[in-house]
Amino acid sequence: MPTTKKESLAMLSLHKLFLNAGAPDSFDEVIAPTDSQRRTLMAAKNAIREHLRADIRAATTTVLGMDRMVTPRFRTQGSWAYKTCVQAAHRPPQEMDWDFGVYLPVTVWDEHAPPARMAKLYFELVERSLGQLCEREGWRLERGNTRCVRIRIADWAHIDVPLYAAPEAKFHQVMEKAVALNSAHHAYLHLRESAALDEAPEPFWELLDEIHVATRDGRWLPSDPEAVAKWFDDQVLVHGEQLRRVCCYLKAWRDYHWRDGGGPSSVLIMIVVTQAFDATPRRDDLAVERAAMTLARALGDGVYERGIDGGEEDFNRMSSGERLIAVQRAESLARQMSLSRHFGPGLRQTAVDNVRAQFGPRIADNCELVAADDGTDVRRVPAAQVVPPVVGATKAG
Repeated sequence: MPTTKKESLAMLSLHKLFLNAGAPDSFDEVIAPTDSQRRTLMAAKNAIREHLRADIRAATTTVLGMDRMVTPRFRTQGSWAYKTCVQAAHRPPQEMDWDFGVYLPVTVWDEHAPPARMAKLYFELVERSLGQLCEREGWRLERGNTRCVRIRIADWAHIDVPLYAAPEAKFHQVMEKAVALNSAHHAYLHLRESAALDEAPEPFWELLDEIHVATRDGRWLPSDPEAVAKWFDDQVLVHGEQLRRVCCYLKAWRDYHWRDGGGPSSVLIMIVVTQAFDATPRRDDLAVERAAMTLARALGDGVYERGIDGGEEDFNRMSSGERLIAVQRAESLARQMSLSRHFGPGLRQTAVDNVRAQFGPRIADNCELVAADDGTDVRRVPAAQVVPPVVGATKAG
C-alpha cells in the first residue's frame, strides 16, 4: 500500500523511554538509587556521624589546641543534596557516592582562616578516627584524596568526608538567625531536633559563610560547598523538575560513555544544561535533545556561572583533547535523538535501538513505548547543528 502524505510526515515521541509514570522499565526509575542502597548509605553516614562527633569533640582541646570543647556539625552535600544521584552504568569500576561534610566550629581564628597548623592535625585526626571505624565495620579507608577522607563501604559505593571549619561565633549567630526565620512552633522544634543530631537544618546552611576546607597537605582553602546546591535548587524552582531529570539522564549518558571516569563532571553538566534550559512539558525526549545540543556548543569552552561564585571559576576542567571528545559525543547524542524522532511509525524499533546506543541497555528495549507525534512540540526544538572542533589552548579552573 503506498504511503500517504500524512504518514510520510509522521514523527515519533520517545518520551516514555525516559519517563513513564513510574513504570519500572522507564529510564528515570532504572537509574535511580534503590531504597536498599539509600538505606545502606544512610546507615553508614549515620555511623560516621556518631563516631566522629565524640572523637572530634574530645580532640578539640587535646589535639587541636582550642580553649574549650566544641561539637562538630554534619551536612549531606553533592548529588544527594542536588537529588541527582544515579546508578553506575558500569560496575565496577564506577560507584555511587555520598558526600558527607564535617563542619568544625573553631574558637581560635587567625585573620582570614583557622590557625595554619590546625589543618593537618584536623585531617589526620579524622582519618585516624575513621580508620578505627572502618576496622569495626569491615569498610576500607582510602588515602588518595587531597580534600576529603574516603571510606569504601561496599563494592558499589563510597562515602567522601570533606573537613570544613568556620568561626564558632558565626555558628551561634547563624543558628539564631535560622531560628528567627523559622519562628513557627513546629519549625522551631525541627531546628532544635536537627541541632541535637548535629545535622543543622536548611536555613542554617544557607546563612553560614567564612567556610574553609582542610587539605591533606595541611592547608586551609576558602570554600562554599553550598553555593552550587543553592543555585541549582533555585533553578529547579524556576524550570521545574524536568531540569533535574534531564541532568540525571545526562549523568547516566556520561557514565555509559566514559566507563573509566573522565568526561564532563556532574556539576559541569548541571551548569551547562541549566544555563540554556527551556522546559518542554510531557516531552523529556525533546528536553534531552535540546540539552545535548547545549552541551555540544558549550563543552569546548570555559564554563562560568555568576550565580554560583560571581563567574570567577571555570567549571570545565577537561583538557582540550577531553573537551573535543565530549563535544563530539554530545553532538552525536543530539543528532541521534533528532534523527530517531523523525522516523515514521514503521521504524519505532530502530528509534529505540538508536537511543539505546546512546544511553546503554538501561533504556527499555520496548518499541511499544514509542508513540506517534504530530510535531506540535517539535517546532520548539531547532535542528541539531554540527559543532566545530575544539582547537588551541584552554584555561582550566
